[in-house]
Amino acid sequence: MKPIRNWLGASLLASGAMLAAAAFSTVDAQDTTTAPAPPPPGAHGWHHHHGPWHMLSKLGLSDQQKAQVKTIFTNARPQMQSLHQQIRANQQKLQQTQPTDANYASIASQVSQTHGSLSAQMMAQQADVRAQIFKVLTPAQQTQLATLEAQMRARKQAWAHGPNASDAPPTE
Repeated sequence: MKPIRNWLGASLLASGAMLAAAAFSTVDAQDTTTAPAPPPPGAHGWHHHHGPWHMLSKLGLSDQQKAQVKTIFTNARPQMQSLHQQIRANQQKLQQTQPTDANYASIASQVSQTHGSLSAQMMAQQADVRAQIFKVLTPAQQTQLATLEAQMRARKQAWAHGPNASDAPPTE
C-alpha cells in the first residue's frame, strides 16, 4: 500500500503545484496586494487555502517581495504545467488499457517508471521554486514560514489519523 500512497501523494503534490502556479499567473500585474482567486470548485491540491500565497500572505511581504514571488511562480509555471500534463497523459495510458490486455503488465511497468521520473522532476522543480522564494524572504520571514509549514504538517498529520487516533497505546 505504501507505493500507492507515495504515488497518490506525488500526484496530489504535482496537482497542487500546478494549481498554485496557475493561480499566481492569474494575479493582475498592477495589483500585487491581493491574493489570487481560488482555483475552480473540484480542483485538487491547494484549493482549501488559496495556494501557497495563504502562508506567504501571513509573512507581511513588501510590495517588492510580492513582485519577486510572483515572478518566480510565473517563470516556473510553463515547466510545471508541462510536467503536470505529462503525468496526466501517463496516468491515462494505464487507465485506458484493460487488465485483460496481453501487454498490460509491461504497460503498467512502463507507466510506473515514467511516473517515477516525472514525479522526481516535479519535486525538483518545486524544491527549486521554494529555494528561490526563501531567498526573497528575510531571515525572520524564513523562520516564520518554517513555523507555519510545521503547523500545517501537524494539522495534516492530525487529520490523517482522525479524531479517534492516538499515538498512545490503549489502557486496560
